[in-house]
Amino acid sequence: MSDLVLKIERLGKMYRLGQFGTGTLSHDLNSFIAKIRGKDDPAKLITHKNERDVKAIHDFVWVLKNLNLHVNKGDVLGIIGKNGAGKSTLLKLISQITSPTEGLIKYKGNIASLLEVGTGMHPEMTAKENIFLNGAILGMKKEEIKKKFDDIIDFSGCQMYVDTPVKRFSSGMRVRLGFAVAAFLEPDILIVDEVLAVGDYEFQKNAVGKIKEVSENEGRTVLFVSHNMGSIRNLCNRGVVLNQGEISFESNNIADVIEHYQKGNSIKEINFNKVSRSGLGNIQFNDFKILNVNNVETKQFCIGDNIRFYLGLENYTQSNQSVQIAIGFRSSDDRVCSMIGNEYLDYNISLKPGFNSVKCEVFEVPFSSGKFIINVILKKNQITEDWIKDLTYFEIQGGSFISEAYTYPNNYNGIYLKHKWDDK
Repeated sequence: MSDLVLKIERLGKMYRLGQFGTGTLSHDLNSFIAKIRGKDDPAKLITHKNERDVKAIHDFVWVLKNLNLHVNKGDVLGIIGKNGAGKSTLLKLISQITSPTEGLIKYKGNIASLLEVGTGMHPEMTAKENIFLNGAILGMKKEEIKKKFDDIIDFSGCQMYVDTPVKRFSSGMRVRLGFAVAAFLEPDILIVDEVLAVGDYEFQKNAVGKIKEVSENEGRTVLFVSHNMGSIRNLCNRGVVLNQGEISFESNNIADVIEHYQKGNSIKEINFNKVSRSGLGNIQFNDFKILNVNNVETKQFCIGDNIRFYLGLENYTQSNQSVQIAIGFRSSDDRVCSMIGNEYLDYNISLKPGFNSVKCEVFEVPFSSGKFIINVILKKNQITEDWIKDLTYFEIQGGSFISEAYTYPNNYNGIYLKHKWDDK
């Protein structure tokens, strides 16, 4: 129990949809009277679950409900979930920016939070003044803050603007300064929301390194919210998945947490009747899925991951057909292109009449972070039977860089990907 730094019990947060308070004086009075009499708020009886894509019937919604969580010293806890799952609300409650409707939050030490651009910064005060203000809020003496001052400024990269009001900073500069203040003033619990994505690559790399340093070397606790599964995987030793304001999964194995989250994210099925395609059409694609190594359908990967592709094909002829299948990739900014195909590996794919399935696995994807658009093409005797452009996409979200680079044979202008095919 001595290692426990954060304890959350039966935590709940209720909001009225569309307005502050309960909306009417009578409702406010009823809620207030119930509170001072130690009874439940009557508004709790007519509430929704936190389902943002469902039309509201009542006026009240539980953003968080019956949430229990224990966090130990030195934990880097990843909190993931869909938009609207309650992640930011949970962090605001822990940071005491807002108060819970019910339940308890107990913690040891002090908390520093970076929840959005400019959190904890007074826009009219200079960077220097804000550093001393935040240090004082965290209970530090002036001399202690002075010792950390140069490190904070160096990390933030805002040396030129030390005496400039923060309101004149760009959003990236505010995040840099805010994170430096939060990390270097030695809080016992550091809370970081998705805001790190605002910074440039250099800052994100330094911020990730600093988070690892404060947790591993200094034994401080970090609560980290991100939609970037690469950052979650690299940083966190524990994780929870929030769904409709409740914890749906919790584990000390961060890989299991990510897999649970990805399984719960339904991937929209491709409607092959509406895709734009060209070719003779004697053989056509009619299914396409992107899977991880655990055969979970997902669109989010890290650098160095293996990616599996499942292709469904319909052979409308009355005989077996030997075909060439290729999958093309291009980055959303058109700076990276690549293609894989059974023809490159001298692997013969023969399709029987009717439905066929083919699998392809790409090993240790060397793409850097970004979105990659997929095209598919199917040929028979070098004549195009089916060609679909911009069929779907996947995302690379950071990870371990691959030391070896590949180029296409025959001087192809692109990146060669190690891969294999299977039509058995």
